[in-house]
Amino acid sequence: MKIAVAGLHIECASYSPTLTRTEDFNILRGQEMLDSPLFAFFGDYDAEILPAFHARAVPGAPIAKVTYEAFKAEILERLEALMPFDGLYLPMHGASHVDGMDDSEGDLITAIRALVGPEMPICASYDLHGNLSQRIIDSIDMFTAYRTAPHIDVVETHHRAMKQLVRCLETGERPSVCWARIPVSLPGEKTSTEDEPAASLYAAIPQHEAPDGIWDAALMVGYVWVDEPRVTAAAVLTGTDRDAMEQAATAMAQSYWDARDDFAFGTETGSADALIAKAMGDVPRPVVLADSGDNPTAGGAGDRAGVLGKLVEAGAQNVILAGIADLPATEAAFAAGEGAEIEVSVGGTLDTENSERVTVTARVLHLSEGTAPRERQAVLKTGTIIFVVAARRRPYHNDADFAALGLDPTMAEIVVVKSGYLSPDMKALAKTSLMALTPGVVDQDVERLPRSRTPVPTYPFQKDFDFTPKALWSARAK
Repeated sequence: MKIAVAGLHIECASYSPTLTRTEDFNILRGQEMLDSPLFAFFGDYDAEILPAFHARAVPGAPIAKVTYEAFKAEILERLEALMPFDGLYLPMHGASHVDGMDDSEGDLITAIRALVGPEMPICASYDLHGNLSQRIIDSIDMFTAYRTAPHIDVVETHHRAMKQLVRCLETGERPSVCWARIPVSLPGEKTSTEDEPAASLYAAIPQHEAPDGIWDAALMVGYVWVDEPRVTAAAVLTGTDRDAMEQAATAMAQSYWDARDDFAFGTETGSADALIAKAMGDVPRPVVLADSGDNPTAGGAGDRAGVLGKLVEAGAQNVILAGIADLPATEAAFAAGEGAEIEVSVGGTLDTENSERVTVTARVLHLSEGTAPRERQAVLKTGTIIFVVAARRRPYHNDADFAALGLDPTMAEIVVVKSGYLSPDMKALAKTSLMALTPGVVDQDVERLPRSRTPVPTYPFQKDFDFTPKALWSARAK
């Protein structure tokens, strides 16, 4: 049994003014995939794995057309060189957006289908924040997606995908895919599976896939920070029993639709000014304050310094802010050296039209070279506010991110991260959790963002309309 593997994993905010290029991706080819911890699950299957190509990046801006076309060409070339094989697994994200192109996953997957032919079983796995289209559904035979946000079931999702594909190859059963679009597009921070109503909706998935003729049930939130026609939530079913699949797809879609008004942020929200004032008041510490509109793991530019400026202006004490993407500020810190005092202008180096800049006098506490110049980070201190600048966009969501810089967030009164819902490490740290509804590429107040290409009607951009779910079948359904 030979199974080929190829994928592209990124979510892209169409509101970002920059582009994601080849150097922004971690690219694995051939044996590099087998050697990567990301794909350690391959060893659990009695199959010959034929790794082709996988590119993965921190969420960000639209992919440059030249980068995407090169990736697509290489994927097709490498898959063709590996043929013949028996099945194909596509570990994807589902929310890529190529500059000047709609439905880039649809473009890639249909090209792969054309290459491997109509008889090849294809299984795809997605992040639950991916967007689907009929074009995608028409090109695959099996599908699954994450069931947790924050995402703690990535490995389990890979296993669900592989088990479907192996079952298909071992038994000769040929499943089909159907889906029900749900005209709802909400931010992930309102649909965390740790909070209601998403917690109950996702807990019900095993019931929906319990019938013998259903192999997998997936509930997609979708990705809201892209303005294109395939933006939607969806229920997706894989299996062999058409009646059971249609019933499950429409039931899941109806449940999601019925809950649309109940989705809410799982933590206290407000303006940056209001929440900084609260964080400086009499509340349990440390306070973890999320600068949500600039969250790089949702696609934000990661370069806004507005919250830093507000903290300085408010006279906040004993703060760690991690971090701000600013190559010039990072280079200035390295040029000055540890212990030096510099006047530095921070922010607005990527989203130059909208991101704020803040000028402060700061002491260079620590410099981290990383493995390459683009991995450099600098720890600066102004007053009692410690802040991190980095040569590239990156999150600071894990304890290890702070420890690597010699920082102990447990000793701070206020910790600021560019995040939406908190990662497990930051959630464990927070005695008080606050989320600032800051402006930015991934503004949580999604109704503030311009939308000209999202289907009408879609909740919450339009609210006064009725909806009855309908199951739509893959063109490959038997």
